Amino acid sequence: MSDDVNAQHVEAMKALKAEREAMMATKREGQGLLLVHTGDGKGKSSAAFGMVARALGWGYRVGVVQYIKGKWITGERQFFAKFPDQVVYRVMGEGFTWDTQDRARDIAAARVAWDISLEMLHDPALHLVVLDELNIALRYDYLDIAEVIAGLKGRPPEKHVCVTGRNARPELIEAADMVTEMSLVKHPFDQGFKAQRGIDF
Repeated sequence: MSDDVNAQHVEAMKALKAEREAMMATKREGQGLLLVHTGDGKGKSSAAFGMVARALGWGYRVGVVQYIKGKWITGERQFFAKFPDQVVYRVMGEGFTWDTQDRARDIAAARVAWDISLEMLHDPALHLVVLDELNIALRYDYLDIAEVIAGLKGRPPEKHVCVTGRNARPELIEAADMVTEMSLVKHPFDQGFKAQRGIDF
C-alpha cells in the first residue's frame, strides 16, 4: 500500500470518527426500549434469547413469558434453567393453534400469560422482559391490542421489553422503539427437513 493511499485512509477515518462522535453527542441513555422481532424468517425468538444472554452477562435479572410454544422442551428453556437466580421463565402457552384446536382454551391461556407479563413488566428486579410469540396471540385476537399497548406503555420507564412473533400488529409497530423484520430467503423445512434440536429448538 502506498503512503498516499494510507494517508488518504487516515484522513477519511479521522473525518468519520469526528462525524460519529458528533452524532453520539446527540444521543441519550437510560430509557427502557420496546423492541419487536417479527417477519416470516427464522430467528425472532433466537435474537431475543441472545439479548437475554447479554443481560445475564451484565448480571441483570430477566423475565420470559412464552405464549404459544407450550410445554415441549427446548434448548433455551433447559439452558436458562441453569440461571434460577437471574431468569424467571414461564411457559404459558398450550402449544400451536393447530394442535390445541380450542379457541376458548387458547384465549384463556393467553389471558393468564398476559397477567403474568404485567407482573413482570412492573417487577423492579427485572431489567428485560421477553414476551415470546405475543404477536401470535394478538394476531388471533386472543388479547385486546389496545389493552396490551396500554400495558406496555405503562411499564416503568427503565424497563426493556422484547416482543416476538410473526405478523406484528400495526399498533404495536407504531408503539415500538425498534422493529426488526426477519425475512425468509431460504429454509431447510422447504427442503424436507424437520426442525432440528440445538438449531431450531
